[in-house]
Amino acid sequence: MKSWIDGYDARDWQTATEGEIRYALLGLGWWTIDVALPAIESSDLGTATVLVSSSTDKAERLADENDVSRGISYDEFHEGEASEEYDAVYVGTPNAYHLEYVETAADLGKAVLCEKPMEASVERAERMVEACESADVALMIAYRMQTDPAVRRARELIEDGFLGDPVSVYGHNSQPLLEMIPDPDQWRLDPDVSGYGTSVMDLGIYSINTARYLLRREAVAVESRMASRHEAFSEVPDERASTMIAFEDDVQMVSTSSQNAHSDTQLTITGTEGQVELRPAFHGDATLHLSRGDVSVTVDHDGFDAEQEMEAEFDYFADRLLGDGDIYPDGRHGLADMHIIEAIHDSADSGETIEP
Repeated sequence: MKSWIDGYDARDWQTATEGEIRYALLGLGWWTIDVALPAIESSDLGTATVLVSSSTDKAERLADENDVSRGISYDEFHEGEASEEYDAVYVGTPNAYHLEYVETAADLGKAVLCEKPMEASVERAERMVEACESADVALMIAYRMQTDPAVRRARELIEDGFLGDPVSVYGHNSQPLLEMIPDPDQWRLDPDVSGYGTSVMDLGIYSINTARYLLRREAVAVESRMASRHEAFSEVPDERASTMIAFEDDVQMVSTSSQNAHSDTQLTITGTEGQVELRPAFHGDATLHLSRGDVSVTVDHDGFDAEQEMEAEFDYFADRLLGDGDIYPDGRHGLADMHIIEAIHDSADSGETIEP
């Protein structure tokens, strides 16, 4: 077992050692201010120079509080205000508002790091990809798990044959949303803003995308069931959801998610020779457990909380802009997840197996 876990480089993706990307941050909620902004400022290759919000006053106030040079409104952003002061944009608004800001960024020739899921629908996500491709600007989707050391180590082990042939995957992601944000009118429970639903869009996507990243296989068929029982979830179909996904080479996945359950995250991939488990998996401090034959070990990494995951994500993105590496979770990669999520909801509606 020791030979499988020695010699790991946590930043095996790095190609650039100098340079700096200046960011404009859009959508100044708690995640952007409390997680993304500190992550940029502690990163090696980036700095935040512009904050963008619903009003100039709010943006300027938050810029002053966080030692950022400029604060502008969304309208000013669309008009190109301060565009000479940043190289790339980070879009952290609710899902249904991503497209308009990505289109403007593309028109301004700015690279884009956009939060997941890409948008509220496949059609709008396709428009995002087309806008960036037409303008020849980079588009990366913010899958922070792909730069987490535990996940990258798992990917390397799977590629090296630790599992043998992959057979099955189980992924789960749940949280008590109304305890975390005690507001039944929040945007995650509004399908006009969140998109197809709430649990799969916001939580299930972690299991699905991380499985795709680790296995390098795409979904070919989806079967799903959903239910919403709590009155706060009356407008969305998936307070709780379960899905079976068939990947290429007949790898079978079961994914469960809920926005109204005890907090738990896990991802287990079982093969013909071994097993890789991430538990906890998706919300900081991902821990890697390995089993092969009669031996089981836990692989220690320096603890990665959400801010550290975001720091690595921003450095990865900047590295791809400054160096010579390709972006793996690009717009087309994110669009595949949107097709899977759409298929999951279509299957729950129809009771049929759907091809993404």
